[in-house]
Amino acid sequence: MVNDRAVVVVDASGLGAGERSDVERAITDILGEEEGVSEVRVAMMADKVHRRIIAVGSGKGGVGKSTLTTNLAVALQRMGMKVGVVDADVYGPSQPKLLATEGQKPRAENDKLIPIESKYGVPVLSMGHLVKPAQALAWRGPMAGNALSQLVDADWGDTELLLIDLPPGTGDVQLSMLQKHKPDGAVLVSTPQDLALIDAARAGQLFEQGKVPIIGLVENMAGYQCPHCGETSDPFGSGGFEKVADSIDLPFLGRIPLTLDIRKAGDSGEPVAASDSEQGDAFRAIAAKIADWLAQEPA
Repeated sequence: MVNDRAVVVVDASGLGAGERSDVERAITDILGEEEGVSEVRVAMMADKVHRRIIAVGSGKGGVGKSTLTTNLAVALQRMGMKVGVVDADVYGPSQPKLLATEGQKPRAENDKLIPIESKYGVPVLSMGHLVKPAQALAWRGPMAGNALSQLVDADWGDTELLLIDLPPGTGDVQLSMLQKHKPDGAVLVSTPQDLALIDAARAGQLFEQGKVPIIGLVENMAGYQCPHCGETSDPFGSGGFEKVADSIDLPFLGRIPLTLDIRKAGDSGEPVAASDSEQGDAFRAIAAKIADWLAQEPA
């Protein structure tokens, strides 16, 4: 006590932004009722979390990059990592639907956004949380880059790893990220078809020029098994991205099949990685390789 002011220092290590606010509010309410106390000040002290960033990119749209990001985040979280998702696709945000946080608005404290907690324990921020549904954004490059900075520089609390769901291509948002928030590594995703592979190679060159290590390549929509006859077909080709990985000496992280279950799970905001299913196993196997890479690379 200093005169009529109560000053409390709290060890907030391991608490997220929302939990810190709850603790501060509870202390203020309790001490504020004490006789002789007219002001309460709470100082939150915590060890600074070293946060790592992995970018998930593709050369073109429609290859399942956002679905991969969501499921990797959930899989890594189930493995014990504290993972958050930044939806950097400011023109076509998908993460609010994929993580079932549509309609929710983040609040701000001390000029920083507070991420929205999904029901899977993965906090997320997206332009889809800040603008009206289906609202078109006619932003030039600098505005999109500034929006990305607000999402990345939010109060992520004790989050250890941020997965950044990048927009497709090699535009202003990607360049802004490399300049301001250089990732620790990148994961590239493509379908097996030749046109997608050419675009994915361009995305890879961008990361290499920015001296961002490429963790590996993921082939998505790789094979479709007919639910009626069981026959497997390859509408987008087969094995193309694995051949690319071999030719440029990059790790091939795995394949994700083209299945109705994955599509339905994404539309309903219930990632298959949160379930003990065969489709979830495919994402978990890739997540395990990423976790191994993080363990081997110096922070």
